[in-house]
Amino acid sequence: MLKKPIVFIALLLFTCSAYAQKSKFSVIAFFTEKSDLAHISYVEEANTWLPTAAKQYHFTYDTTSNWNNLNAAYLAKYQVVLFLDTRPEKAEQRIAFENYMKNGGAWMGFHFSAFALSPSSFPQNWDWYHNEFLGSGQYASNTWRPTSAALRINGEHPVTKKLPKIFTSQPNEWYRWERDLRKNPDIEILLSIDSTSFPLGTGPKAHEIWHSGFYPVVWTNRNYKMVYVNMGHNDMDYEHKYGKAVNSLSKTFENDIQNQLIINALLWLGKTKK
Repeated sequence: MLKKPIVFIALLLFTCSAYAQKSKFSVIAFFTEKSDLAHISYVEEANTWLPTAAKQYHFTYDTTSNWNNLNAAYLAKYQVVLFLDTRPEKAEQRIAFENYMKNGGAWMGFHFSAFALSPSSFPQNWDWYHNEFLGSGQYASNTWRPTSAALRINGEHPVTKKLPKIFTSQPNEWYRWERDLRKNPDIEILLSIDSTSFPLGTGPKAHEIWHSGFYPVVWTNRNYKMVYVNMGHNDMDYEHKYGKAVNSLSKTFENDIQNQLIINALLWLGKTKK
């Protein structure tokens, strides 16, 4: 007589468990994965680590290197868009992304996705993205060689929840920007380089070593659901080639605190409902 209730309860528990495991949100990562070996190394690593994180935190993770997928119909399936290494170049792709963000979409970009420099192969020819959305304007300079830095949390935000006030990052090439983000009321700086990091970089050129200054590395724009993360450039053994291969000397996702920052950002962004 008790078998039916037991079976019913077991089925109910299984259904509830399955519902709990259902994806909370869907992420699509765009990438190019060409030219810079450090960025290629990072993208390959990201596309290994992020699917594992997706299973653990119950979101779906898809990837595409076809930037023509940056259109309204394709983006409608996703709550969060990632730019792993570059940005869209075609006008129709840029318009689709801008509309997506202005209509409740969420975005996280890494390292080179914010790069723009005129003249270069990636000129500053997208004012909305670089000046309004990111607020940073053009790239101004960088440290070299990729090194770890002490990062300081600026204020309280869900992205930095339960992180230590100061922590050591993975090695990275750190960017300096044309515009002072502290003067932009729309920008909330979440992390910056702590002064204990200086001198930062090893050169050999003098301007590649920073000795002082304020350098934001993670921020959000209050008008959009977005997070930019400057990390995403692995250190590479350029001096020693093994055939056609160049070994990675560092990994971006081998740092539990930095990884938690990225997870916090994804979970915060994923709460957005279009």
